[in-house]
Amino acid sequence: MNLIIDIGNTVAKIAVFSGDEIVEVLRGSNHSIDCVGMLCNKYPITKGIIASVITLSNTIRKQLAKLNFPVLELTYKTPVPIQNLYKTPETLGMDRLAAVVGANYLMPQKDILVIDAGTALTYEFIDAEGRYWGGNISPGIYTRFKALNACCDKLPLIEKNGDIPEFGYDTATAIRAGVIKGLEFEITSYITLMKKKRPGLLVFLTGGDNFSFDASLKNTIFADRFLVLKGLNRILNYNVT
Repeated sequence: MNLIIDIGNTVAKIAVFSGDEIVEVLRGSNHSIDCVGMLCNKYPITKGIIASVITLSNTIRKQLAKLNFPVLELTYKTPVPIQNLYKTPETLGMDRLAAVVGANYLMPQKDILVIDAGTALTYEFIDAEGRYWGGNISPGIYTRFKALNACCDKLPLIEKNGDIPEFGYDTATAIRAGVIKGLEFEITSYITLMKKKRPGLLVFLTGGDNFSFDASLKNTIFADRFLVLKGLNRILNYNVT
């Protein structure tokens, strides 16, 4: 069994895989992985991988050092089962790389747009030949809410849950509708543009946020909130048999 650790900007996701199947997933602090000991006692784990978009804390490094099996730390130098055409691989977020690996593994020989809606909203393109061309980075939902509050003196910080009218009838709904509908329009435009260039394009949507799309797009969008974890599991198996 494999231990997969994804350290994000906000939380850590820790999973156990048996082959290609997820057995258990836990979420927790991105500065400590206290649950790993419990998982190791519960499952016969023989190897692991960790990827992080932040500097790993000393606490996590000490916790990893106590494990009785090897843990691969994913870096830009780690071999991956796709061709990475990103011109500055040392600056590429490992979650972005893992997501395209996961999508390519689940849907090989397909043109794929991967959209990850988290703290940042990222767009990645990998073609049917397994070549990753790169992507774009945009602020995610909560990042946009926080930016409006931080940069505009009289705008409050609001939650994403609530009424989303076509046009806001007060400041809270104006912000909520502006942010969420703006994100939906942005994502839809990316998909529409890419579909014109790549008619057989498939779209993977992952991350913690959900969006509404019209029927013409829904049949080519695959929602998979564990895409990064699946990609990390694929990279681990590719490197360690």
